[in-house]
Amino acid sequence: MSRRKVAVVGMGGTFPTCSNLEDFESRLFANKSLIREWPEASAFGKKLRSHVSGYVTPEESGIEPVYSSMLDNYVEYYRDLSGKIPTETLATSDLPSIWSMQGADQAVQMAGWNSSEVSSEQTAVILGSAGGGNAILRPGWHAFFEDGKKSRLLGSHNVDHAMTYREAANVSCFLKTKGICEGLGSACATGLGSIGYAYRMIANGYQERAITGAAEGTSLESFLGFDAMSVLSRGFAPEDSSRPFAADRAGFVCSFGSGIVCLENLELAEARGAKILGVIEGYHNNADGDGDMFSPSFDGQRRLWQGLFSDAGTDAKPDVVKAHGTSTPTGDSLELNSIVSVLGSEGYLVSAPKSQFGHMLGAAGSVEFVVALLMLKHNKVSPCQNSETLSEDLEPFQKNPEWSGPGEPIAAYRNLLPTTATSTFIERVACLNYGFGGTNAAIMIKRYE
Repeated sequence: MSRRKVAVVGMGGTFPTCSNLEDFESRLFANKSLIREWPEASAFGKKLRSHVSGYVTPEESGIEPVYSSMLDNYVEYYRDLSGKIPTETLATSDLPSIWSMQGADQAVQMAGWNSSEVSSEQTAVILGSAGGGNAILRPGWHAFFEDGKKSRLLGSHNVDHAMTYREAANVSCFLKTKGICEGLGSACATGLGSIGYAYRMIANGYQERAITGAAEGTSLESFLGFDAMSVLSRGFAPEDSSRPFAADRAGFVCSFGSGIVCLENLELAEARGAKILGVIEGYHNNADGDGDMFSPSFDGQRRLWQGLFSDAGTDAKPDVVKAHGTSTPTGDSLELNSIVSVLGSEGYLVSAPKSQFGHMLGAAGSVEFVVALLMLKHNKVSPCQNSETLSEDLEPFQKNPEWSGPGEPIAAYRNLLPTTATSTFIERVACLNYGFGGTNAAIMIKRYE
C-alpha cells in the first residue's frame, strides 16, 4: 500500500489567560508570558516549593462547576456556559474532557467538515492526557475512606470522570464519530504521539480524517507530585520562571491546557478546497533503551532524528526546531547538543514555547504543535524567552571521556536561540517531545504549496 500525504486542516484548544485561539496567537508573537502566580498553590505556603503555573480555571474556559451538596469539594458535574455541549455528555466529563470537546469543536469548524464527514467510519478520534483524573478521585476517595461516606454519594459518573480514555470517549460521543477511537498516554510525549499515531492511521489508509491531540486539566494533585521531585521552577517572578537553555534554569513550570487538531488525507482536503495549515512530512517515535526512567539519552534523541528523516523521505534541514525545552538543567543542554549534532550550528532557529506558557505535561506536544502551525502561518519563530544568559561552561556529561557529541558550551549556540519572536521564512518545522520512561516523539511539518 502506498503511503498517502496528510494535511492539517483545523486547530483549537484551551490556553492559559487566553480567551481563544486568536488571543493565544497574538500573545505568542508579542512575547507575552501566560504564566502567573497560582493562588491554589500559594495557599499551601512553604508546603509547596513552587507557586507559579500556566493554569486555567473552569470559569476562564466558559465552564461552571457544580459541587455536590453532600461531599466536600466534589464536582458532581459541569455546565457549559456556551450551551454547545449537551447535558448528557457533560455528565460524563471532567475538565480536560470538556476542553477536548471545545477544542475539537473549534478545530472541526476550521476544517469545514460537515456532519456526515465528522460522524463517518473514516473519522478517528485519537486523544490522551498524562493524568488520570486526580482532581476527581482525591475528594471522592477522601469522602469514602476518611469521612466514611457511602459510595453511592459519589454518583454514577466517578468512573468515567477519571478513566484514562475519558477525553477520546467524550469527544467521540459529543461528535458522534464512528471510526477508530483511542486514548493514548505516553507521559509528556502524549500530545505529539497522539498526532503521530493519527497521522499513521491516515497515511497508511486506515482512516481518512482524525481529531487528535491531548489535554491536561488543571490539577494541584499533578503539580504537587512534581514539586515533591524538586523539578519545578522557583525563585523567579512568574513571567521569568520558565527559562529554557538559560544558564540559571532550575526546573520547569507545571502548566495546563489543551491542543486539538484535525488531520485529513491531503487528496480529500484538496478536492473539497480546504484551507490547509500544513502537511505532515513524517513522524517517528522511539525509546531510549538505556533503562533510565528520567534522564534523557543522547543516543535515543539522535536515533529519533534519523527515524524522522527516514520517514519524511528527505534530509532537508528544518528552518525551525520546536524543542521540548523544559528548563531542566540536564534535559535542555542534552537536547540542544543532540540537535546540533544532527543539524549543525547554523541555518535554522530553535523555538521553546514552554518559555511562554510552561510545561503542559501530556498536552505539551499538541499545544506546541499548534504553535508550530502558527509559526508557519506567520513566518515567525516563537521565542526562547528568558534565555539571555547562556552558560559558558561545558556540561558535566560533556566532560565524560566517552562523550561523542559536540564539545562547545551552550553559549556557542547563541545564534540558534532567539529571545524574542523573530521573522524569517519558514518552510519546515521539526517538533520534538520527550517523556518519562525514555519515550521520544518527532514530527516534521511542511508549508503547503
